[in-house]
Amino acid sequence: MAIIKIKNPAIDLDAAEIPNIDASKITSGSLGADRIPGLAANKITTGTFDDARIAASNVSQHATSFDDNKIVNDISTLAIRQASNENKSAYNTQSMFVDVFQDDTGIGTETNTDRNASEYVSSITSGTDTNLVSLFRPNTTDHTATQEVVSTVAGTSSATLRPVNGGAYSGNDLSSTYQKFSGSYSLTSASANDGGWKIVHDSQYDFGTNDFTIEAWTYNNNFTPDGTHRYVMDFNTSTGSRLAIAPNSGGAEYGQTISSVNSQTPANWGINGFSNGSWTHWAFVKDSGNLKLYSDGHIQYNYSDSLSYNFNANANADLAFHQRHGSNSNGYTGPGLYTQEIRVSSNARYSGNTYTIPTAQFPTTVLTTSATGNFISNAITAPSSTNKMGAIITYQDQTGTNALNTDIVLQLSADNGSNFTTATMTAMPDFASGIKMAKVNDLSVTAGTQLKYKISFANQSGSKEARIRGVSLQY
Repeated sequence: MAIIKIKNPAIDLDAAEIPNIDASKITSGSLGADRIPGLAANKITTGTFDDARIAASNVSQHATSFDDNKIVNDISTLAIRQASNENKSAYNTQSMFVDVFQDDTGIGTETNTDRNASEYVSSITSGTDTNLVSLFRPNTTDHTATQEVVSTVAGTSSATLRPVNGGAYSGNDLSSTYQKFSGSYSLTSASANDGGWKIVHDSQYDFGTNDFTIEAWTYNNNFTPDGTHRYVMDFNTSTGSRLAIAPNSGGAEYGQTISSVNSQTPANWGINGFSNGSWTHWAFVKDSGNLKLYSDGHIQYNYSDSLSYNFNANANADLAFHQRHGSNSNGYTGPGLYTQEIRVSSNARYSGNTYTIPTAQFPTTVLTTSATGNFISNAITAPSSTNKMGAIITYQDQTGTNALNTDIVLQLSADNGSNFTTATMTAMPDFASGIKMAKVNDLSVTAGTQLKYKISFANQSGSKEARIRGVSLQY
């Protein structure tokens, strides 16, 4: 009889003694790894694998790649628009910094650049007008109608403007009735006792034969010339170097060295402007050896003049307005003429046969365009170290066409400006009419938490001006 079951558990059989045991007979226990040399994956139909048993490529091959730059750029663009609409100062979030130059709070350093009050940065900077000698601008806030002294609001001179008969009479020396510019006072001289006004000079008024300009605005309110010259402005010396605008009923005198015009209609005195009910801009200009009179946008007289004009050294003659020089009673203008915004300069402000009439008060500074310049933001603290940054800028071709990455260059830093990486910006659709936009994404930078941007200008001139309108930094 054959043995079919061995009931003794002490019996131990090795693998050679059980060569072909059916797998279905193995219902418990475990097998060593070397006992399963090449198990096909399709044999595994249940259970789970440890994470370490799954290769990254096994997952990524089935995933669709995703680029979030479009979303980030859209958010940056919206942030710039929202900041512009609300006139917001520079601010930052956990992943973005935005500045539309409402003020200077987001700007750290500027080199030959300046933030303009119109909310942009360019390489045009404002500085002192070294050609401005005096600018007399009496106003209703700082002066009274019986003001005795009017100081210059800017200029290289400390000269003052004073009534010819200051303190002696109680006439109305200043009037706010007619204002070329809001809040301004005009010089008047209604009677001989009122007199007119004179400049108490200093050495800055000794021009010699060099260039200079004396100019102002005058209003005509039914002024009627009589038989006496009524001086809008006058200066004269014994040498004959005289400047004057002096109408009378028989014509007008425009300085002995320029012309005496007779038989002219008193309404216009023989020159452009000065018509009733209007303001006229006029200017005496010494320009490269030529003395010129300009009025109402046109040159009136122009001739060679080698005389010296030393207004301070010739103390016996005042540079006077609404009054004959050196006199406290003769030649006052009388009612009907009002003069304001008197500017004296050490250069020729106008040239040619015509000029553009100023439409605003004279500036006290001058604008200078630098060919190159840059500005750097204040440091923005990131929540953690970063080695990639991005940005969107909005800019304006105010004049000419500025090339990205040449005329406008963007650099980014994450280590407080110790190392800047130059970006290659690409153009985007316009931010608004006339306002362009450019971007850079995922720029590799030296790792750090103190983030900065730097924007540089190149090739700027009178025919090419770039204005940076906004920056959104991404990190």
